Formats: sequence, C-alpha cells, structure tokens
Amino acid sequence: MDFPACSPDMNPIEHVWDELDRQVKANHQPPRNLQQLLQMLQQEWQAIPQAFFTKLMNSMRSRCGELERKRGGHTHY
Repeated sequence: MDFPACSPDMNPIEHVWDELDRQVKANHQPPRNLQQLLQMLQQEWQAIPQAFFTKLMNSMRSRCGELERKRGGHTHY
C-alpha cells in the first residue's frame, strides 16, 4: 500500500495511549510527583479490559482498507 508509514490511523498503540490518558484523567487528581504518575499509569493500564485490545486488533483490516481508499488521508479512526 502506498500511504504515509507514520500515519496514527495505522498505529494501534496511539489509541492505547489515548485510552490510558483518558482513564488517568477521569479517575485521578493530577499527580503531585513522578512516582504518583507512575502508580496511576500502572493502575489504569491494568484496568484496560482485554476486550479493548481485541477490538483494536480486529479493526486493523478495516483501518487498512479505509486508509487505502483515502489514499493515505485522514480516516474516521
């Protein structure tokens, strides 16, 4: 396929980082130090359901197809 290799639409980890960020912000006060941030991130990482990762993996075929149709342009993902 001929599209930008660094497209965030094609990088599932970007969606995981986004989910982790949203969960930390929703469930915690801002951290007071680096150690507290690390604890929050670890706690929320463990709380992300396996179904989230499975759904993300299963969406890759659709993502590739849409990105190809858009010729590397923006997708709805």
